[in-house]
Amino acid sequence: MRQGDLADPINRRILHVAEDQMVGFYERPFEALAALCGLPEALVLERVRAMLAEGTILRVRQVLPSTTLTRSCLIAWRVPEAGLDAAFDWLAQHDPATGHIVIRRAHDPAFPGAAYRLWTTLRLPAGADFEGHCRALAAQIHAPEYVCMPVVGMFTLSVGHVRRAGLAPGTLLPEPPKMQRPPCPELSAQELAVLAALQDSLRPEELQPEPWVARAQTLGMAPAEFCRVAQALVEKRALGRFAAVLNHTLPANPHSGTGKSALFVWAVEPGYEEAAGALCGRHVCMTHCYWRSGGEPLGGVQVMGVAHAPTTEGLLAHKEAIDSALRRSGIPLRYTTHLYTERALVKPSRVEPR
Repeated sequence: MRQGDLADPINRRILHVAEDQMVGFYERPFEALAALCGLPEALVLERVRAMLAEGTILRVRQVLPSTTLTRSCLIAWRVPEAGLDAAFDWLAQHDPATGHIVIRRAHDPAFPGAAYRLWTTLRLPAGADFEGHCRALAAQIHAPEYVCMPVVGMFTLSVGHVRRAGLAPGTLLPEPPKMQRPPCPELSAQELAVLAALQDSLRPEELQPEPWVARAQTLGMAPAEFCRVAQALVEKRALGRFAAVLNHTLPANPHSGTGKSALFVWAVEPGYEEAAGALCGRHVCMTHCYWRSGGEPLGGVQVMGVAHAPTTEGLLAHKEAIDSALRRSGIPLRYTTHLYTERALVKPSRVEPR
């Protein structure tokens, strides 16, 4: 077995932690990862380098929260069926503000949003012309209609495909997640510079015990000061986790255990959105869970999120477990369905301080 193979038990042990369990900033991230995995740091570095070289993981990076310093929105696009792949490719190649790009198919063809098959995330600086940008994109990808869904509240945002493999339907977090609203921190010029220096993926030669030393030097900062500022960014919720990003969407990783995914959507009676989001987000199968407003074009759905499983049947079992929990809770559920993922691409989130 190759050193970078996802089926290797040591690699799975590393990724069980490295995908989404290292919240915050670490001056020596691989030392911390090794401690959490119970493995030597040298072995962890060796395996991370091998997995990156073989394409098992896409990148190793300090993740920036998608709603910090920029406005973030989920967009559902109605694009003619024959133009779906072309629209997907154009956004992937030409729009740096577009992050996730997914072609979905609604399980229920009667769902009002079934015609909206292209879904993307969009990030723009505060104060930017959001509607103008969407209109420009719509003209490029020939989308006669689109629906913008900004975040009202966040419940769950993680990945962890390896640790979710084999997850039993109905598995819950110890406590319901508390809803968070997008932060709007005020950052100094120095903090913005450090934020910009941190966001790029680590290059192979930077996979070392102290990966931030060279980046501090490019800013003319002492490494200790650089790390102090990075920790301050964590306190301001401007910096997320340190992570190895699994290449889970390609056949190269048949052992990820989460080869199928879907967007689950729920419409509840107004006033129950926060309670429903917390209950849905408590289910470990959910990697993302938000309160957004789909409005009339999407049947009034407000709570939505993504789940992963090895099979379509596994996705349906997770969905039924969540729906059953909603019914038992007494939350008035008006409508629910799910949209299967047919094609997906995730581009790294970026913030350009200038």
